[in-house]
Amino acid sequence: EPQFAPVPCEANDVAAIVYTSGTTGRPKGAMITHLNIAANGKALHDFWRWTPNDVLLHAVPLFHVHGLFVACSCALLSGVKIIFLPKFEVRAVMRHLARATVLMGVPTYYTRLLEQPDFSRETCCGVRLFISGSAPLLEQTFAAFKERTGYGLVDRYGMTETGANSSNPVDAPVPGTVGVPLPGVTIRVADETGKELPAAEVGELQIKGDNVFTGYWRKPAETAAAFTADGFFKSGDLGRRDANGYLSIVGRSKDLVITGGFNVYPKEIESSIDQMEGVAESAVIGVPHPDFGEAVVAVVVREKGGEDLTEARIIADLKEVLANYKIPKRVFFASELPRNTMGKVQKNLLRTNAEYASLFAAK
Repeated sequence: EPQFAPVPCEANDVAAIVYTSGTTGRPKGAMITHLNIAANGKALHDFWRWTPNDVLLHAVPLFHVHGLFVACSCALLSGVKIIFLPKFEVRAVMRHLARATVLMGVPTYYTRLLEQPDFSRETCCGVRLFISGSAPLLEQTFAAFKERTGYGLVDRYGMTETGANSSNPVDAPVPGTVGVPLPGVTIRVADETGKELPAAEVGELQIKGDNVFTGYWRKPAETAAAFTADGFFKSGDLGRRDANGYLSIVGRSKDLVITGGFNVYPKEIESSIDQMEGVAESAVIGVPHPDFGEAVVAVVVREKGGEDLTEARIIADLKEVLANYKIPKRVFFASELPRNTMGKVQKNLLRTNAEYASLFAAK
């Protein structure tokens, strides 16, 4: 209707129910309040230095918090123009970059831009800010993008339940990190008891702030289990903090591999594999093993021209840089990794893949 009566809303009224991505299990409806959206939008608006002169090139799906709230809230709070694209199509994005000052995307967007021979510094000369989120940004993608364009990708960390929690600074993003907590957000790295861990130690990232949701729709037990006694949201993400306060994501707690009593963080192995010549990307998972409980297995996507890359070579190279218990028992090759619509690798599908799940069953 062209006319409507405004509905009075309180800050803690639920504004939206947004479902989690389901990469580690069944999606749950996160109840997001008006306060959550407003607080997160204000923090991002200030931290990313939005002005009325900005123009947002919007190609992120609107069914996801990244596109629906993170991108739109910043633009609306600044009163800026939004160039809406129905989806990310690399040539369309390149055509519109000349009119934009800000682009938000998942890492896949930036790797696809880098695949274009004519993508250059001139293509995006008016853009002041490239933001990456919703999936891990490889350091080699960061380096390649900066070499090609002169811009450092600003990686940030967020969740459906919280919106954005941390971000790299606009001027000097640090590759391999997701930056520092946003204003008004507290993030601690904690052990299983909730005790905060010192710098460099790996633990669960636990979050508190006005950006944190109120609970899961019609799931009181899961809501209670998601919070600590002192009110921190248990993200399920494993990370560490460096001496300067910058956070790095190690992986999901559900992706942790426990083999022979040792904890193995897949991200460390993936980073080593991804640096090898001929590797496009990789995913490391744990599969059942009769002796070790779980065995480390890697699934690797070769770059074009990397057909000579073999399982034996990858394992030999990893033995030069990693402890023996971290070395994959097997390495498989795939044409691509399973991803959801936001570009996150669906490791749950890899773990339930019959080929991998039954790999050591008969041994």
